[in-house]
Amino acid sequence: MCSIPYDPSRDALDLPGLRPTVFTAGGIYDINGLCAEFARLAYIRYEDGGAELQRLEQALALVGFEGAAPFNNADNDTHGFGAVRKSDGLAVLAFRGTEPQSLTDIAIDLEGSLTDWTESAGRVHAGFARAARSLKKAVDNWLQATAATRTQLILTGHSLGAAIATLFASICTPNALVTIGSPRVGDATFVATLAHVGITRYVDCCDLVTDLPPPIGGYVHAGDSNYITRKGALVPDADDAFVQADRAAARSDYLLTYAWRIGDLMVRDLADHAPINYVRSLVP
Repeated sequence: MCSIPYDPSRDALDLPGLRPTVFTAGGIYDINGLCAEFARLAYIRYEDGGAELQRLEQALALVGFEGAAPFNNADNDTHGFGAVRKSDGLAVLAFRGTEPQSLTDIAIDLEGSLTDWTESAGRVHAGFARAARSLKKAVDNWLQATAATRTQLILTGHSLGAAIATLFASICTPNALVTIGSPRVGDATFVATLAHVGITRYVDCCDLVTDLPPPIGGYVHAGDSNYITRKGALVPDADDAFVQADRAAARSDYLLTYAWRIGDLMVRDLADHAPINYVRSLVP
């Protein structure tokens, strides 16, 4: 049973960083729950410093992480952060996804041609590659600076952030990659470079981004789908018939319950992409 209500609002998709953290002092969260909320917290505008960076660090402190190292590239509006929990050496890299109001982010998403990913192998989405490369130096410096204190490294992100995390996973050998609402990133040769990485890929019911770019020209997904039903239950091995039936019921229910309300998104395919609707299923 989900303790966080389903959120069909436009703000949940457009402004996911405004909502206060779901972490609580003393709360116990597994890696998947941590990653889901870290991916959402990546939307906080910590690049502005001051109160917003403080808000991020206060949220991370609730789960034992001391401080945050922001990675920002203003030229293409690409952002992420790294944090280490000293108590057990867990390090997390989280990257921000597409902000619908950012024309730069939209431009990155639309660069859908495949390009060589010379950092490892294969061909990948040109826009995602450009975004990842713009943060590579900063991420490399952080990885070097934290090498002595890290016992494990987890990469995560939502949407575009999941794609960036996937690209970094092919070159920095993390212990795990947890993607939230990820698009396809590259071809089979690229995905093969991730064979050494434990990948957990979450798909929330009708989330349309998880079906993009379409599987033509060589695009394939990295990692098997861990499907989240319309009621927020996790069904890791859902077959196609189950998924299609659940999605049909979800869209029908959505039209009756939410689509007509002012402030809500008109279709479930968009609402299911909101980060909080992943968090509700993965954070107890």
